Amino acid sequence: MDNRNYRWSNDQIREHVKVLDEVIHPHMVLKNATYLNTYLHQWLIANIWIYEDRIVYVGENLPESSNGYEEIDCHGQYLVPGYIEPHAHPDQLYNPLTLAKHAGQFGITTLINDNLTIFLRLSSKAAFKLLNEFAAIPTSMYWWCRFDGQTEFLNHDDIFNTEDIISWLHHESVLQGGELTGWMKLLNGDNQMLSWLQETKRLHKKIEGHLPGASERTLAKLMLMGTDCDHEAMTGEEALTRIMQGYTVSLRHSSIRPDLDIVIKELIELGVTKFDRFFFTTDGSHPHFYEYGMTDKLIKIAINHGVPLIDAYNMASYNIARYYNIEHLHGSIATGRIANINFLESKNNPTPISVLAKGKWIKRDRKDSYSSLFIDWDKHQLSPLHLNWSLQEEDWNLSNSTGIHLINNVITKPYESGIDFSRDELSFEHDECYLMMIGRDGSWRINTLLKGFAQHLGGFGSSYSGTGDILIIGKRKKDMIMAFDRMRELGGGMVLAEDNHILHEVSLPLMGIMSDLDMGPLINEEKKMIKLLKERGYKYNDLAFSLLFFSATHLPYIRLTPSGLYDVKKSKILVSPTKRVNYQI
Repeated sequence: MDNRNYRWSNDQIREHVKVLDEVIHPHMVLKNATYLNTYLHQWLIANIWIYEDRIVYVGENLPESSNGYEEIDCHGQYLVPGYIEPHAHPDQLYNPLTLAKHAGQFGITTLINDNLTIFLRLSSKAAFKLLNEFAAIPTSMYWWCRFDGQTEFLNHDDIFNTEDIISWLHHESVLQGGELTGWMKLLNGDNQMLSWLQETKRLHKKIEGHLPGASERTLAKLMLMGTDCDHEAMTGEEALTRIMQGYTVSLRHSSIRPDLDIVIKELIELGVTKFDRFFFTTDGSHPHFYEYGMTDKLIKIAINHGVPLIDAYNMASYNIARYYNIEHLHGSIATGRIANINFLESKNNPTPISVLAKGKWIKRDRKDSYSSLFIDWDKHQLSPLHLNWSLQEEDWNLSNSTGIHLINNVITKPYESGIDFSRDELSFEHDECYLMMIGRDGSWRINTLLKGFAQHLGGFGSSYSGTGDILIIGKRKKDMIMAFDRMRELGGGMVLAEDNHILHEVSLPLMGIMSDLDMGPLINEEKKMIKLLKERGYKYNDLAFSLLFFSATHLPYIRLTPSGLYDVKKSKILVSPTKRVNYQI
């Protein structure tokens, strides 16, 4: 079944028509509904008939019989299309199901998701079975196809091979290729990646850029190569430059780049009055950022800065659906569309009091009523980590003084350390720590020093990383070992140890990357971990992004990767991994 073109079977469509013939009752009628008509750019009043997951009629008429269906009088409420998140990373400590459930409470009924973690951990066949299960939940789930892993994998070409890339691009729920974190390779002559872009365009699917700081000329080159959209504008001028080069611009407001206030304000100051080439994203923020809202917060920011009300709602729904060629299903309240509808208590308050997704209540009268399918994660190979190796005495050997200096949540630079790193314990009078990355299979390690992460840190272990490998950080080797051992017992997670005690842990039993908790409890666990790290000298706001991006070679400018300590600026390995021997237990 093709989600883009043939969502409903012939028999289902015949049933929908019979509803209008009043041979079959609708399941629900929304009576006296003041709704946003995105095509006329107006608020209109109509009656809306819903049958199963589809809107089958919008107009003045009501069914002749008032029996056999649920009737909701919408007087005093305002109905807008369900919001769409066009750039979700569904594995940022949470998992796709818990993200969908939480997002639904803020009116997001459609997620367009990064496939990177699934792509790296599962075969295409296994991944597509999982995607089929997600298709059964109330939230509409679409996906991207990654072309690169945003780090230096030793076997990169084996992982990102044409057979798997093409199979993903052809999948019915994949709407785009990207995001293009490896665009420098593309510009430098990577014809394999260019051929993938060409195939994406041939399929009439979109290509998402990742172009922070790109010059006007670079933006033009990447537009010529097929890029359609970018979410990395950090100022109004950068957003306008992208528009001038033909891009659609996804305006970001995330836990590490909360830029929307600045970008919207500056766009309006630059004289922008037309917003149909803009839309919103929260860019895969971590749980704590989503405690009090998601896309609804972004709509409110836009309204507060003077974006016309209907334009602000369209930037969260219709503009996205039209861009991705799914407007016949999403982004409007109209006959034939999926019944994704948000019920507002006022036009100026985008946080819904009730939400319909695929014709089902996932929030009603401010109460969560989301009922999602149970997924057997083990069946889909999303099991707890089984690390059959332990830390050895020789793992602490460090032969070079080049370290990583963390200067904000995610940006790093190299530095030369003068400390004696042969000791079992470092002084708490400076902010340098030991940092070790060990391959998930235990076969290799990289040792370095980390400055600017925390000053009073005993030991911290994490299986949450950009490559899925293990990070161990700290000043006391005993605490670092304890944190690692506990993380291994959990089957993956983040663990903080101090003075031979476990202070806090966040269990991540789904491949060591995702929690199986609902978002509320997970937010509390993450916030507590951030608080404890801040008390120990962590200066920033998003601990999980710091961990995730230690390996991210699309950012400046020294990174810890499976290929070694890597200088992004020079495209050079500074220190190669050390092979571990006799490591299994």
